[in-house]
Amino acid sequence: MNPRTVRAVALDNHRIFVTFNNGVTGVLDVSPYFTAPGLAKLKDPTFFQQAHAHHGTVVWDDDIDLCPDSVWLESVKARQ
Repeated sequence: MNPRTVRAVALDNHRIFVTFNNGVTGVLDVSPYFTAPGLAKLKDPTFFQQAHAHHGTVVWDDDIDLCPDSVWLESVKARQ
């Protein structure tokens, strides 16, 4: 199983700074997901800023979440 998100902070340009349960950090660009069904609301910068970590992934309050494996696999990891 891939590491899970324990912290998520929304950044500018639809990016999220994430911290994983193994201590690795990274940045995820969410803009490629805008075409996915149900995720178009993430284009709204005010709504996007509500991103947070919950149950091992990145979530928003309107029942929007990202696949935890995608968050790990698609984020650009910081050098450790």
